[in-house]
Amino acid sequence: MRKQIPYIIDIEASGFGQDSYPIEVGLALAPLQRYCALIQPIDEWKHWDERAAHIHGITRETLRCHGKPVQQVATELNALLQNHTVYSDGWVVDKPWIICLFAAARVKQNFFISPLENILNEQQITSWDSTKQGVVHELQLQRHRASYDALIIQETYRRTLNGS
Repeated sequence: MRKQIPYIIDIEASGFGQDSYPIEVGLALAPLQRYCALIQPIDEWKHWDERAAHIHGITRETLRCHGKPVQQVATELNALLQNHTVYSDGWVVDKPWIICLFAAARVKQNFFISPLENILNEQQITSWDSTKQGVVHELQLQRHRASYDALIIQETYRRTLNGS
C-alpha cells in the first residue's frame, strides 16, 4: 500500500512569544496545490517583534495593504482542509496560532492540526536534516514564507518516505 503524502501547514507570526499572533498561513496540499494568505491583524493584536519581521520579511504595512480579514482566512482554511488532518513541523507554536486565528474570526475550525513527528518513521527522522538541506538547495526559494516552508517540509517528507 502506498502511503499518502500529508497536507502540511506553516505559519509566520508577529513574534516568538505568547503575545504573538499569526500574520501568514501557508499550505502544501496535493502535488502542485498550495495556499498562502497574509492575515490582516485585528485591533487587539498589538505585539510586533522586529526580529521576527526581519526573518519573514513581512511588514505591518504589507499586512494592512495586502492581508485578508481573519474571517476570510479561517473560512478558506476550513474549505480547503475540511475534516482533514494537516501536519506541522512547529506544532507547539502553529497550533496556538491557528486557535488564535479562529478565535479572532469567531469561526469553528473544522480540521485537525497534528505534529509532523507523529507520522515520521525512524528512517525518515534519521535522514530528515540532510534531505531537507537538499530540497532547500534544489528548490532555490529565496524568501522565508509560509507556503514555501510548507512545500519544503512536504517535499522532504516525500523524499524521506521514498528514500530518494
